Amino acid sequence: MSHIIQQNYSQPNKEAWIYDLGQVITDLNDLFSQLSIDIATISPTVLAAKKQFPLRVPTSFISRMEQGNLNDPLLRQILCDEKEMNIVDGYSSDPLDEQNNVIPGLLHKYHNRALLITKTHCAINCRYCFRRHFPYQKNQGNKSNLTKALDYIAAHLELNEIILSGGDPLMAKDHELSWLIKQLEGIAHIKRLRIHSRLAIVIPNRITDQLSKIFAQSRLNIILVTHINHPNEIDQSVIDAMHKLKCNNVTLLNQSVLLKDINDDAQILANLSNKLFTAGILPYYLHALDKVQGAAHFFVDDNVAQSIMRELATQVSGYLVPKLAREVGGEKNKRLIPY
Repeated sequence: MSHIIQQNYSQPNKEAWIYDLGQVITDLNDLFSQLSIDIATISPTVLAAKKQFPLRVPTSFISRMEQGNLNDPLLRQILCDEKEMNIVDGYSSDPLDEQNNVIPGLLHKYHNRALLITKTHCAINCRYCFRRHFPYQKNQGNKSNLTKALDYIAAHLELNEIILSGGDPLMAKDHELSWLIKQLEGIAHIKRLRIHSRLAIVIPNRITDQLSKIFAQSRLNIILVTHINHPNEIDQSVIDAMHKLKCNNVTLLNQSVLLKDINDDAQILANLSNKLFTAGILPYYLHALDKVQGAAHFFVDDNVAQSIMRELATQVSGYLVPKLAREVGGEKNKRLIPY
């Protein structure tokens, strides 16, 4: 018998962030035109990579990129690369063994917490995404699948924390998130709700007054885990959005991915940690790259990563040093990488 709470699921008026979500670049010519970069500098084989995994980047994120700089660290995160077409040993389409889940949209990998694929799309396509080959068509975050997942959660008393992921869970509208949070609040053994989002950074307008109110009124402890890889991603609009959440008792953490030629430098990571703290966010994890096929050119060797971490630890306070970690498919927790 389903425990689903019945309530109004009507849709409100369009929010400003939804407009911003529509201001997106999906064409290389348009992107390069916005950045004053000559399209001739790009190899034609890049188009094959774009076909395999589409280009998608909102103009609000492009505005933080440096004009005329093909090596801008934000641009490199979203720009198609011919290296994506290389088939590399040790890389796979399912690096974390996530694609054999029994309940659509639910991943119960760790003992006390389960992950809900709340939405299957993102505002931005990051080229290193470990779910770039994930079968989202079989894991839609629709009402039917969410009902099955909620029934599973209610039946598993060992769970005390739910993680909303995707895609990006903040692609859900405020009324949709309110509905889902109320369902989880109705399950007595669920104490915490963790939301992993890049959208909150890419389009800071997503942090609406209504969303902040929903979080503030929940009995659950709400944690937002932002995904920020480089200090240039944090501008005043991000700081303002995070301040709004802090004022509503949301715990703010950040996870980054260590990316070659983007943030594989102790000084860059120190600057990131300091800017995160200015925004009210604590560094949480620095992830070794998940070995997804198409992203091998971003990989940083463990020896190099450990050296970077040792240097980082000399530059910032201990509470600003993230944990260097990797996730291994099938293991019951993340594996910390000592340095």
